[in-house]
Amino acid sequence: MQGYRAPRWLPGGNLQTLWSATLSRHHLHVPPRFTRERVETPDGDFIDIDHLLLPPGAAPEQHLVLFHGLEGSSASPYAQAFASVALRRGWAYSVPHFRGCSGEINRAPRAYHSGDFEEIGWILQRLRAPSPAPLIVVGISMGGNALLRWAQEAGRSAGKTAVAVAAVCAPLDLAAAGAAIDRGFNRQVYARHFLRTMKPRALAKLQQYPGLFDGEKVRQARTIYEFDDAFTAPLHGFQSGADYWARASARPHLARLRIPTLILNALNDPFVPAASLPLRADVGPHISLWQPPEGGHVGFPGGLPPGDVMVMPLSVSRWLAART
Repeated sequence: MQGYRAPRWLPGGNLQTLWSATLSRHHLHVPPRFTRERVETPDGDFIDIDHLLLPPGAAPEQHLVLFHGLEGSSASPYAQAFASVALRRGWAYSVPHFRGCSGEINRAPRAYHSGDFEEIGWILQRLRAPSPAPLIVVGISMGGNALLRWAQEAGRSAGKTAVAVAAVCAPLDLAAAGAAIDRGFNRQVYARHFLRTMKPRALAKLQQYPGLFDGEKVRQARTIYEFDDAFTAPLHGFQSGADYWARASARPHLARLRIPTLILNALNDPFVPAASLPLRADVGPHISLWQPPEGGHVGFPGGLPPGDVMVMPLSVSRWLAART
């Protein structure tokens, strides 16, 4: 993956991001099929987990868990691509949905956020308990930052739950990534895209719990920061959007990782600035850094037009498999 080069017909981080998310092929051959499990949480809420349907009699030697990105799901292109890889390798594969992301509003007066390490830990323990196969875990974008925060907080005990983790295109410095997505072209395209679904979900939560937060501030939000300041922060115990971004970011705590960890970021990611990424001198021996010059945000397209998004899932899966 370090030697990755995007196809000549798809230059630039924005094209590599947008094309991969919309027009590329997302699986190898047959589209994956899932079965859904609803898990009740300790606070009276629920989490929906989609499990890949494997051939009858399969006895997986690995169990791959994927935490999706902002407003993602098991239907996201990268989740479909990893499902295809898992199916080819004969792995068990599960995609837990962050609260409110499975197509049904959650019950509790909360949602999800980039530093939700306690939720990550609870889900992994829930998946590990019945699984005869060791867990290997991938987090995409926001899910990658949250996964790293769990591994950081868990320290040496993380290895009792998972064998290895990988964070793909994670915004390790949320303030730097937030500033990037909230300006110029990014604001008009990416921020607007996310807010199109985030704001209605937030306002639906307000109907459940009137007075939970300032609904007018959410309605007026035009940037990711304004939304996080109005909704994400007050809902999850942060003083402000700035406090949330500072306390939830994984970059300041990378030295605490004690589990084999892959951190993959393209240097031309439109909203994870290269200057915000760690250098080799910033991380310990448990971390592998892959920082190819191209790839966009969760893009890494390959092949001839229309291209596919299999390059990254195949490479990340090989790295994870080598740690088991």
